[in-house]
Amino acid sequence: MTIESMTGFARASGQAGEDRIVWELKSVNGKGLDARLRLPPGFESIEQPARQALQKTFQRGNIYANLTVARVSSASTAVTVNETLLVELATLAQRLEQDFGIAPARADGLLALRGVIELQESILDDDARAGRDAAVLSVLGEALAGLTEARREEGQALKAIMLDQIDRIESLTERAAADPSRDPAAIRARLADQVRLLLETGAPLDEARLNAEAAYLATKADIREEIDRLRTHIASARTLLAGTSAVGRRLDFLSQEFNRESNTLCSKSNAASITAIGLELKAVIDQFREQVQNLE
Repeated sequence: MTIESMTGFARASGQAGEDRIVWELKSVNGKGLDARLRLPPGFESIEQPARQALQKTFQRGNIYANLTVARVSSASTAVTVNETLLVELATLAQRLEQDFGIAPARADGLLALRGVIELQESILDDDARAGRDAAVLSVLGEALAGLTEARREEGQALKAIMLDQIDRIESLTERAAADPSRDPAAIRARLADQVRLLLETGAPLDEARLNAEAAYLATKADIREEIDRLRTHIASARTLLAGTSAVGRRLDFLSQEFNRESNTLCSKSNAASITAIGLELKAVIDQFREQVQNLE
């Protein structure tokens, strides 16, 4: 099993006796698995096994399954004329002609009216019905295989996109880690400038309190933990994308963790350069999460 998208389309057809069978399957994003079947009258018996086949094949996605069955031969179809209705319609047409001068009705026009001609298809016995249902489910199996392949192809395309986004997240993380503003000397210089500005105001300052505040600000601005957690999440994302199971939910959780760390990084930033990196990081993470929503 490879990573799959939740979007795809497949169509499969076959024949059972004089019936042409066509299944069309469409899959879109969903939090869980929701299978919606549209079956023609007389095929209620295959709804449960068809639903079970869908549930066995897929774990997530809103799946719309449409079955069409059409008779390709009229050899077993009897044509009957509802003579009682035909006589009533002919009588009505004659009266309308006499009373209102309406043009006389033609035979082909009367026969074309709903209910005048009835098509009675041969009634299937139990064995024939079982054979037809088996054929319908067999064609469904082909359609499911086609939809699985379509979802896998889409999943591989999404995987390439997300790996590129992970690379960008890693690049931004390392840029933040190496940013000159994080150098201890740079931090000391900024704090010294702030202290100098305070001293120039002439306000009395408690040196011990000032040192404590400076140490607190330096600790608050330290983003080493966020950098370390981002690196861990990057490694986890690559591991999940290299796997062969459904990873959509786990990657969605991971994308939330990415977002949490990028928010903290921005809030801790004490330099414009780190803030800019954090904002760019958030944009890439949002794009990554959008793609994750498509995965099974």
